[in-house]
Amino acid sequence: MTLIAPAATVLATLLLVYVAVIDIATRSIRNEMCAALALLGIASQFSSPMQVAESLIVATILFLLLLVIYQRGIIGGGDVKLLVALAIGLPLMGVFKLLTVTVLAGGVLALVHLMMRALPYPSLAPAGSSFIRRVYAIERWRNLRHAPLPYGVAIACGGIWTVFSQGF
Repeated sequence: MTLIAPAATVLATLLLVYVAVIDIATRSIRNEMCAALALLGIASQFSSPMQVAESLIVATILFLLLLVIYQRGIIGGGDVKLLVALAIGLPLMGVFKLLTVTVLAGGVLALVHLMMRALPYPSLAPAGSSFIRRVYAIERWRNLRHAPLPYGVAIACGGIWTVFSQGF
């Protein structure tokens, strides 16, 4: 049982990096990734049923609060799923840490996107261009069209920070 928590931490980190990359590329967060993160959270606390119960209660309250925000169009549905999935594996103070770091990372993400508006519009990235050039060209194009931020990146940063600082 002692290897479950470290393994869950490593797997959660890998999944969160994957979620961030996919959110940048497609602006969507897959249900399977959220389900896997929720199961990892439960598995990491499986030795203590009281922690699992506390975690599920906190995640339910968070879901209800985020549902209100989602209905007002402030946050996307994938972001709600991801935050709640991460909350399932964390105690109450861990959820506060997750939300705090996510908000800070989201502020940095928003500043980066605001600064991108001042950058020159790139020409199309031809085949064989570097990955960074292609991502820049696409993000700049999305930015000019006022596309939503890939907030899954901020949530992933908050999740990775929380998981490593507190454990999953």
